[in-house]
Amino acid sequence: MTLSLVIGGVWWAADDGETAGPALAVGPAAHGVARPAAADPKPKSTPRAKATAKPQPPPAPLGRSRPTTLAVPAITIEAPVLGLDLDASGQLATPPVDNPRVVGWYAKGVTPGERGTAVVVGHRDTRTGPAIFLNLNSLAPGNTVRIARADGRVAVFTVDRVRTYAKSAFPDEEVYGATGRPELRLLTCGGNFDRKEGYASNIVVFAHLTGVDREI
Repeated sequence: MTLSLVIGGVWWAADDGETAGPALAVGPAAHGVARPAAADPKPKSTPRAKATAKPQPPPAPLGRSRPTTLAVPAITIEAPVLGLDLDASGQLATPPVDNPRVVGWYAKGVTPGERGTAVVVGHRDTRTGPAIFLNLNSLAPGNTVRIARADGRVAVFTVDRVRTYAKSAFPDEEVYGATGRPELRLLTCGGNFDRKEGYASNIVVFAHLTGVDREI
């Protein structure tokens, strides 16, 4: 796989993958049955409308600190984070193919939790089998991504949306453009797979900072 900087952005291209297996299912929600109310001859007062909770203010952007571990509870993954740099051709190096359970972060870019857009990439699969981001496209709005940092803090991101883009029409500005707040993008391969050309698309998870914790 290769990740290239294109017009100020990056795109994720595969040259070493195999078709991915089925996605992991997300656990079902609990369902309850209300008990019928007993008869009451007394007139009931008009029920009060429940007060709606005030939205919590977003956390302040964090200072710069390298990420160490990424966890995505909804797809039950936890992975070490390696810093990645550009190679001689201007492409972002990829996580090692012989260790498909790690992810890579663009080390010269924003760190997760800083103001701006941090970029984390991972293999979907390799010639040896499934990799860490196999089920990335299973994520949905409201899922969380937790990234432990070297300063002892954990940046908690909430997923806004998941999109698949053809590499020939990758929207750099939409994916990497400034938003004025700390955001995160997770990228992997997607779409149809061709053994010569690799994957035709990129899967992109859009998320924003919603909390700061002390443990992964």
